[in-house]
Amino acid sequence: MLQKSFPKEQSPMLQKSFPNEQSPMLQKSFPNEQIVSIRGFLDEYCAMLAAALESIDRAQVERAVEILSDALDRDATIFCCGNGGSAAIANHMVCDHQKGVSTDTIRTPKVVSLSSNVELVTAIANDIGFEDVFSHALRLHARRGDVLVTISSSGNSENIVRAMYTAFSIGMETIAMSGFDGGRSRALADASLHVAFDNYGVIEDAHQTCMHVLAQNLHMRAMSPESLAVEASKAAESAPHGAST
Repeated sequence: MLQKSFPKEQSPMLQKSFPNEQSPMLQKSFPNEQIVSIRGFLDEYCAMLAAALESIDRAQVERAVEILSDALDRDATIFCCGNGGSAAIANHMVCDHQKGVSTDTIRTPKVVSLSSNVELVTAIANDIGFEDVFSHALRLHARRGDVLVTISSSGNSENIVRAMYTAFSIGMETIAMSGFDGGRSRALADASLHVAFDNYGVIEDAHQTCMHVLAQNLHMRAMSPESLAVEASKAAESAPHGAST
């Protein structure tokens, strides 16, 4: 049984310390000047993305993968949600964390995107309110011991925060991907994958990377030594002639 206290509605910001509390965002914004050359823009964007990825707390990534791995061990359901581009990452997560993790393993992941069912989302938004599209769906489908992964650049989208409160009330663990200063979701999450940056594209790319890293690590953990050896052999065979392995 999970030991979790439900956050008080009056004070949603839990007392949690973060590595970069003094300066929660990188000092350099992007773009901070006009860059006409597409090559120059690409070079600067790549540099900023690398810096943004470096800002993610590795201990929190370790916490996130353990939460997900434990959910797989217990055959629990992993729910994910986001708005806009973050919804696309949530939907992509279903593919990589379900089909990807199960390939050549005995894992049977149960992963559901709360952002993908347009009929349900619009029905809840129309009849109840857009701020409840994820929380209402969680109340319908989630059970104690399940996991919620939220994806929000600001970390403050109301429907994301409400989903986290609902997850707490059910007895779920939560993983939050956020950017900028992290918002409320950063403080509420059991594992916070916070990207300390202030450009939406860079933040979303970093969140997508986190999603892929978690999926591929879970897949590798689940593979047998024999399967890993086969994959290594395939990689060696497909390498260009004369390339070092």
